[in-house]
Amino acid sequence: MPGPNLLMPPSPDDLARFGKDFGQRFIVTVDTEEEFDWNAPLNRDGHSTRTIPALRTFQEFCESFGVVPIYLVDFPIADSDFAVEAIGEAVSAGRAEVGVQLHPWVNPPFDEAVNEFNSFAGNLPFELEREKFARLHARIMKAFGKAPLIYRAGRYGLGPRTAEILTEFGIAIDSSVRARFDYSASGGPNYRQHPLQPYWAGDLLELPLTTVYWGPLRQLGNAIYPALWRAPQLRGALARAGLLERIPLTPEGVTVEEALRGVDVAIDQGLPVLVFSFHSPSLVPGYTPYVRAPHDLDALYDWWSTLFRHLERRGVKPSHVTDIISSLPLAQNELPG
Repeated sequence: MPGPNLLMPPSPDDLARFGKDFGQRFIVTVDTEEEFDWNAPLNRDGHSTRTIPALRTFQEFCESFGVVPIYLVDFPIADSDFAVEAIGEAVSAGRAEVGVQLHPWVNPPFDEAVNEFNSFAGNLPFELEREKFARLHARIMKAFGKAPLIYRAGRYGLGPRTAEILTEFGIAIDSSVRARFDYSASGGPNYRQHPLQPYWAGDLLELPLTTVYWGPLRQLGNAIYPALWRAPQLRGALARAGLLERIPLTPEGVTVEEALRGVDVAIDQGLPVLVFSFHSPSLVPGYTPYVRAPHDLDALYDWWSTLFRHLERRGVKPSHVTDIISSLPLAQNELPG
């Protein structure tokens, strides 16, 4: 029997309820992936995995703040011995966690054409999406010796039956929904109407990536942003005027000042889990548009330091997958006491 369709927004009754002592927490997710030219068409061979060793530095940095990073690993990373060398011991010891990230164009079997539409795994035929996931899941299990419990579709590309695959393989949490974003112009999903709050999709917990609207017009953000998607200069003018700004919680393309505003909005709205994210190639200069030079990398680490300290001041504790699972009921109709 097909599972729930993760492309559809949930009903209000599906919102997850945490235990009374849970408070507000945050997680750090790392889209742990190969390096490729972000401005070139996708291809199966034009990538490298040179930045993997930098994960060790980021891991040590997170540990100094008591943060357990969640590495969402795709096939080229799981297939590299360098990944286990960099973070394997931390994963074994529970100081880090690994999850699944599916980039279909570099994930066997290679039975589909490489194009933008097929780069969203949920657009593939169900059996092909499932087989790609199965091979990646098995490779992660072999590399790290632990069953991954969290998934993020590469390019946020969920499909109508992705939940069925995740449930079959014991995935407890999906974090593919990028609320406030619409990828339909490229053939991907539209998440504009999805909530920021965690919610149940059957027995699968959805943890949407956190993006908030800031400014006096923030209550109208979901109406204004779609109307202005062809007018980035006007969106920029609204942000500069302090009227409306869309702030995803990522160091990539978001200043520390913007991120602090976004965090405060999320906290003040009572969001139980703030989901941060970024791409692992940004840990080495020259591989993403966000970190081109050594000073950019210094700024990235400063960004995280500032945010971690601010979250601590505001009483928001770091969390991770097993911590969240232990704080939830077993199913959407079983509420905590």
